[in-house]
Amino acid sequence: MTVAAAAGALFGSPVMVQAGPAPGRGELLYDTHCRACHTEQVHWRDKRAAKDWPGLKEEVWRWQAAAGLRWSEADIVAVARHLNETIYHLPQTSDGIGSLPPARPELRVARGAP
Repeated sequence: MTVAAAAGALFGSPVMVQAGPAPGRGELLYDTHCRACHTEQVHWRDKRAAKDWPGLKEEVWRWQAAAGLRWSEADIVAVARHLNETIYHLPQTSDGIGSLPPARPELRVARGAP
């Protein structure tokens, strides 16, 4: 017998169990493609690469490109937002849609830009 059924039998009415909010796109993408290698420890270490909002988006872009995921800019921003809301808590200057590729030359070369 489930807890809800037992409570219903005890109190004479069904008990509604409320689930938490559904995960967002950023959380789903991160959990599906990143969490296996990137546990929370990688984000909390002293020498983390993301030190500001643009840097966080840049790191998400870099790692999805390295994994060959071909995420859209909206997906990159969604994952960066998820990480920022749950771990980094950096001030967000803008979503920067259209601002990728990142400014760092080594990342542009990895992406295939001149």
